Parts: sequence; structure tokens; C-alpha cells
Amino acid sequence: MKLIHAASELKPGSQKVCLAIGFFDGVHLGHQQIIRQTVADARQHNAIALVLTFDRHPNSVVAPDRVPPLIYSLPQKLRAIESLGAGTLLLIHFDGKFSRQTGEKFIRCLMRDLGKVQSLCVGADFVFGHQRSGDVALLKRLGHKLGFAVHGLAAVSLAGRIVSSTRIREAIRAGRLDAASQMLGRPYAISGRVVAGDRVGRQLGFPTANLEVTGLLLPPNGVYAGLARVRGRTHRVALNIGFRPTMAPAARQLCVEAHLLDFGGNLYGEELTVEIGGKLRAERKFASAAELHRQIGRDIAVLRAMA
Repeated sequence: MKLIHAASELKPGSQKVCLAIGFFDGVHLGHQQIIRQTVADARQHNAIALVLTFDRHPNSVVAPDRVPPLIYSLPQKLRAIESLGAGTLLLIHFDGKFSRQTGEKFIRCLMRDLGKVQSLCVGADFVFGHQRSGDVALLKRLGHKLGFAVHGLAAVSLAGRIVSSTRIREAIRAGRLDAASQMLGRPYAISGRVVAGDRVGRQLGFPTANLEVTGLLLPPNGVYAGLARVRGRTHRVALNIGFRPTMAPAARQLCVEAHLLDFGGNLYGEELTVEIGGKLRAERKFASAAELHRQIGRDIAVLRAMA
């Protein structure tokens, strides 16, 4: 998938463009419907399938006190979009200047820079532009004037309820990871860059990869079974989420530490994605580091015995 940062970079020539727009946090079943419609349109019209998304949640600029924790990191979101067959992704830097554009100006500028747009696909409740001045009705009016079709797709429902990023966040917070996975259409996973830690895991005999997860939503604290694919191999993972209460001093910030079974390499600076399965146990404070060491050994034995 080609990544561009301005519509003018696309340069489609005589080729038409089919466009999807959204923030797409989690790239859940509803988002997948929008992107797949765009890819299908592009195939039908021999056009470029272009997905437009943003490098940060719009609320981080327009309502910083109401920024939701994200389901996916940005690299994780882009990989999920790529897996759906999009040929090009337009990643817009969302800042104060961009936020002050009206919805109509945003669309007119896009159409000018993209050339011949065949279709534009969004969710039926999509709103955009300064003070939410744009919606599907505006898109259809502009489409009639400027010559592009508009798909405002209804939300996908699962178990009688609409699939949304908000509902997925609720499931993750409650530890209902199977429900989150169903709405995502893939196993729930967290992804973050591996950063240097204080090597406590190594001191205990179980070295861990410490993930940078600032801004991401996480499930309840505890130890989880997981899977990670590294350098062509899949490894079982014991994933600890919490404050390490046994250690002195305990961590002041939430830590996410992944112990990869049967792996001895260096992952610093790499992005590690861990599919999270069942919860092995809750976070707890042990009487000593030795007792914690024994418990981690038991956790790993359970992990190895899992089918």
C-alpha cells in the first residue's frame, strides 16, 4: 500500500479515484464494510482505491479533554487497512489549521487535488469539518454538483447491537476480549514499540519486551496469554499489564511487558503486536521476588500447556 500525506501527491493521471474517509479506530466490521465497498468500486471502474484517515484523533485538537483512548496504534491501524486491499492511503496531519476548514471546503479541495473521483464512501453518521458542518447530506449535494457518487453505509450490527469503536472500548475495559474480537473481525491485539525498561524481568529470569502504549486503551490489569509473530515465527507470550506491585518501588506508570517463550533476540525499537487471549490471573502483590519468580514459572507452564 502506497502512503501519501497530501492529496496532491496521488497524481492519478487519467485514472479515476474511489475514496473512503474515516478515522477508522480499530478498523472494525463497520469500517471494513466501508473500505471493502471502496475497493469493490475501484475494481469495477479500474480506479485507485484510496483510503483517507488522520494521524491522530480529531478530539486531540478540537476537544483535548475528550480524547478517547485508542483501540489501535497508528501503525496497527494502517496495517489493518492495507489488509483489506486498499492501494493507497492518504494520511492527513490533523492540526488546528486543518480543523478550521468547513466540511464543504475540505471536500472541494480534495476533489480539486484528486482529479476525477468516481465514488466516496463513508458511514451513514459520518460528520466532518469545522463545527461538524459536513455530513452525508452535504456529500450528496456536492457529489451531484461535482460528479461523484456517495455511499453512506449503515452501521453493521452484531448480536442485535451496532458495532462501533465506543462499544469495542467498553468491551475491552470490561475484559470481554472475545466480544471485542468479534466486533473487530480479527483477534484483539495491542501493538507498541519496544522500549528500554528497568530490566526487572531479566533479573527475575524472565526477560520481557516493554511496550510503549501511551494513548492506547488496555484491558484490565493482569497476566494474559498471547501470541506474537516475530521474524517469521509465532511465539507464545505471557503478557503482564499493571504496576508490578511486588517490586520496590512499584512502577508509577502502567507497564505492558511481554515475555516471549523460546525467543532470545533483541527487539528494541521494533513494533511488537501481541494478540491477547485468555487471562491467566489477576495482578497481585507477592511477599517476595522469589515468590513472584515461582508464580511466573507457573504462569509459563500453564501457557505452554494451552492448546
